[in-house]
Amino acid sequence: MQIFQLPRTAAFGQLERLARERILILDGAMGTQIQGLGLSEEDYTGHGSGCACRHHSDRPQKGNNDLLILSQPQAIEEIHFKYAMAGADIVETNTFSATTIAQADYAMEEAVWDLNYEGARVVRRALDRATAIDGKPRFVAGAVGPTNRTASISPDVNNPGYRAVSFDELRVAYGQQVRALIAGGADLILIETIFDTLNAKAAIFATFEAFAEHGQRLPIMISGTITDASGRTLTGQTPTAFWHSVAHARPFSVGLNCALGASAMRPHIAELAGVAPTHICAYPNAGLPNAFGQYDEGPEDTARQIAGFAEAGLLNITGGCCGTTPDHIRAIAEAVAPFSPREVKA
Repeated sequence: MQIFQLPRTAAFGQLERLARERILILDGAMGTQIQGLGLSEEDYTGHGSGCACRHHSDRPQKGNNDLLILSQPQAIEEIHFKYAMAGADIVETNTFSATTIAQADYAMEEAVWDLNYEGARVVRRALDRATAIDGKPRFVAGAVGPTNRTASISPDVNNPGYRAVSFDELRVAYGQQVRALIAGGADLILIETIFDTLNAKAAIFATFEAFAEHGQRLPIMISGTITDASGRTLTGQTPTAFWHSVAHARPFSVGLNCALGASAMRPHIAELAGVAPTHICAYPNAGLPNAFGQYDEGPEDTARQIAGFAEAGLLNITGGCCGTTPDHIRAIAEAVAPFSPREVKA
């Protein structure tokens, strides 16, 4: 597959030009905003106030946030719009769990195409509304989550050789997702919250297959997650090892998100910035959760810490993960604006 000989999309060139000019801003936490809506089971299925979903299951759907793309599209569009108006250049689709593997928990595998296709379309509508107001270009990031299974570790402590999912099963599931995201109008693919690089490799392979069918290459953003103070992913890789495992994808950006607040993430981002000859992206949580699972770190505190990343020349793209709100994104955008983006050296 001569994937790198494919023509690049127009959005690819636009993003590269903008990234040379300034630090780009990613959006914040979708889940945090959805929790604030206080939705019921009937809202999730669309039988309360919303659009009755044409996909049905005997299992409860409350907590299936991706399904809200179909059952509460206006609410999801409004969240995307608020992040765009807060300063986000790149806004993610609400499709973190929109694979057949993850949707199997809700018996909603049949909804996967619609979730991803409509997920991209609803972001595009929100971004077009924002651009009509201020004229700023914005980009739809097709969000590809890690799934709820790992290809490298056994979930059964009594059977260490067992795997709950295979590389090919992941490849097929990711391929379905990415094809639908592209069809819906995604400008780039964001493979995020990677705790198992083998899962990510399946996602990359599936994305390349989708690009070959599409006849054009979109930018790929790749974001891992450091799970604890050891500075390693769940499957044991350091940031440097993680980079070398995904470098073959020639990603538009590589970085880290989730699990850590900005302060704890900084040394790991600095390590990546020291080895990866591509754009660096960091979108940390709003600190660490409290005893009730809530995030207490305010917009100014998060923004101040991320500004330190930018001042040190570590950043090309930044935003927020768990606990971050439009106010966090607005504060982050303002805090990094005075600083030049990190220079990418081949």
